[in-house]
Amino acid sequence: MPVRIAAAQINQTVGDFDGNARRIIDAAKAAAAQGAGVLVTPELSLCGYPPEDLLLRAAFYDRCDAALARLQAETASLELHLLVGMPVRRNGLRYNAALVLHRGSTVGEYAKHDLPNYDVFDEQRYFEPANRPLVFEALGLRFGVVICEDFWYRHAPEMARASGAQVLLALNASPFHTDKHVGRIDVARENVSLLSMPIVAANLVGGQDELVFDGLSFALDRMGAVVAQSKAFETDLLLVDVVERDGVVDLEGAGAPARMPLEQQIYCALVVGVRDYLGKNGFPGAIVGLSGGIDSALTLAVAVDALGADRVSAVMMPSRYTAEISRVDAREMARRLGVRYDEIPITPMVEAFDRSLADEFRGLAQDTTEENIQARVRGTLLMAISNKFGSIVLTTGNKSEMAVGYCTLYGDMAGGFAVIKDIAKTMVYRLSDYRNGVSEVIPRRIITRPPSAELREGQLDQDSLPSYEVLDGIMQMYMEDNRSIAEITAAGYPPEAIERVVRLIRISEYKRRQAPVGIRVTRRAFGRDWRYPITSKFRD
Repeated sequence: MPVRIAAAQINQTVGDFDGNARRIIDAAKAAAAQGAGVLVTPELSLCGYPPEDLLLRAAFYDRCDAALARLQAETASLELHLLVGMPVRRNGLRYNAALVLHRGSTVGEYAKHDLPNYDVFDEQRYFEPANRPLVFEALGLRFGVVICEDFWYRHAPEMARASGAQVLLALNASPFHTDKHVGRIDVARENVSLLSMPIVAANLVGGQDELVFDGLSFALDRMGAVVAQSKAFETDLLLVDVVERDGVVDLEGAGAPARMPLEQQIYCALVVGVRDYLGKNGFPGAIVGLSGGIDSALTLAVAVDALGADRVSAVMMPSRYTAEISRVDAREMARRLGVRYDEIPITPMVEAFDRSLADEFRGLAQDTTEENIQARVRGTLLMAISNKFGSIVLTTGNKSEMAVGYCTLYGDMAGGFAVIKDIAKTMVYRLSDYRNGVSEVIPRRIITRPPSAELREGQLDQDSLPSYEVLDGIMQMYMEDNRSIAEITAAGYPPEAIERVVRLIRISEYKRRQAPVGIRVTRRAFGRDWRYPITSKFRD
């Protein structure tokens, strides 16, 4: 009878020791019931990932140790070797560790060798690297253990192989960005399959603040072929069998699911991010300021898909500049999605501000000041509703707007969670078309109308900005890919547009520092990935 290995793709929460332990125990029982002799769980699965500065608190380790004791006790009766991720303290130093549990005892411990310190990762802030392999024997086989970043390089897999490992087991907490799962498998092939060693990798799934984990745990045979892969963005239990071919250990499984199209990947990530941010933080529901424009329309669709219509409400706040078709389209979309819809005209409140400021502004022409007052009135109303009912305001600004500061502090930036903060405007259109391909919830006119903030008569976004195709292309090259001005110019973008966009990115940093946390879907998002000074004389 072949040896069966399981990978638990579970949705953990930082600091939820009881819940995290319970999910690992449940996965262990399910794996044992399906004949698995070894179960791999994700990186830091017992405490959740990333714990950030909680790792600096002694009480955090005490709680983790208590959860480990419970885990040992409640899995002691299972014929299973269980790999669990957790932080440990040894001789005054902290390590990112994987413990092997069997029959109620810890029979092996591995500490991570390669600590990532780029993009959203800063593990060198918290952990010490280790350089000792772990190979344990179970069911007549020798299993090597690595943790996430370890298999992105050759050192740790080579150490495991040299120590006699026949199969490599990897604990992962690898956050999503577009097509990230392809990169994981490519590096596993490069660094593990090169050694003719099969690998089983268990990845985290779910949302944790701005990060989303897509799951897609996988198993590769010794030649690097995908023999099994878990579902994307869902909890799952991956099962593979160890077989022997011509005296060599290998894996076989059920194969891989079809690859998700890009728009589906991103949309699913947004849904998971909203669902888990609200669910894990205990918010009863969400409020969306619905304008009749495409950004708020997409945000509302994501919110309903994440939470259900009964937990989402839409508020339209028309001014004297709001087109009637905006009101019509907003009502229609709310009807299609079945959410509560309210209209609160803001003209009386804006006029009250104008009267109060009349003496102060006497003799000065109207400008963006008056436009921003409208946005701030709307922000105040949404936050008042949030305070009264406890639901969180989902902001609707996209990445293109955040990049160039086409947003209002304490206005449309007011809220608790920025759903499309990392979605370029051109991708907003693609995601809206994707969602309508599932079922047409966004009225077509919302997608086809020229975008406008509707804060003055006849206003269009493109009166103030380059076309979004140009803006997004420059933003991607400069901000996401770190390309030079010369490289962006060589790509064919107009020099005046490049200068303008780069300048706006630079001077808008102070706004972005005050923006709510939002979902990360690209390789480089504003926030954890982007750390630029507000005060700087540097110019490209």
